[in-house]
Amino acid sequence: MQGFGVDIGGSGIKGCLVDLEEGALIGERIRVETPRPSVPEAVYEVVTGIVSSFGWTGRVGCTYPGVMKKGVAHTAANMDPSWIGTDVDAGLTALVPGSVETLNDADAAGLAEMRYGAGRGHDGVVLLLTFGTGIGSALFVDGHLVPNTEFGHIQVDGEDGERRASAAAREREDLSYPAWAARVDRYLDVLEAGVWPDLIIVGGGVSKKAHKWVPLLSTRTPVVPAQLQNDAGIVGAALAAAERIESRGTEAPVEP
Repeated sequence: MQGFGVDIGGSGIKGCLVDLEEGALIGERIRVETPRPSVPEAVYEVVTGIVSSFGWTGRVGCTYPGVMKKGVAHTAANMDPSWIGTDVDAGLTALVPGSVETLNDADAAGLAEMRYGAGRGHDGVVLLLTFGTGIGSALFVDGHLVPNTEFGHIQVDGEDGERRASAAAREREDLSYPAWAARVDRYLDVLEAGVWPDLIIVGGGVSKKAHKWVPLLSTRTPVVPAQLQNDAGIVGAALAAAERIESRGTEAPVEP
């Protein structure tokens, strides 16, 4: 069974066909830099081009880096403010051959990791964190998604956690992995105090180099790298779209 996923991020937009049995990409994904300014119309054009390049005409899953409720964007921390209040489902469905199902980007990555990756078979409280332009989060309780957690914006020493601990902050300030890991450690200390997870999965591009920083963390919670790494958003988006239409109906919640 195949699906199609698109992952909209603050720095790049990626899409590909997905094997929903294996939770793997089919062929090479396409990545395009996120337009500047990142207004909806410009991003829609990129998404439409990616979908068209694969000749895909079925249902499309698409992530957005912010709070999504019934297809409408409610925040835009790393995107143009004009996204707030935009019906992303409707906007994209009007442009691509198939209908579109949108969800938060970290929630999509979490769904993929819980179904196919590092969270598979884990009950209790599982927290996925994606380190990229910001910090995305997805929270699962006994395998059930609690949507739209925005833990990247928890206050750590007087500012948003992602401001100092995102992958973008490491690059912007040219931090070594040990120096950045200390910031991540502090961020996780604050997060653990409020959530008490049983497992933390770390994803995003920096998960490819998890050996350089994860062993330096001092969290009480086990921390493991995401297995799908930077493809998790694409896979999770495709999974969410396919299961909503085939198993649960378009209004039902998606659970891994």
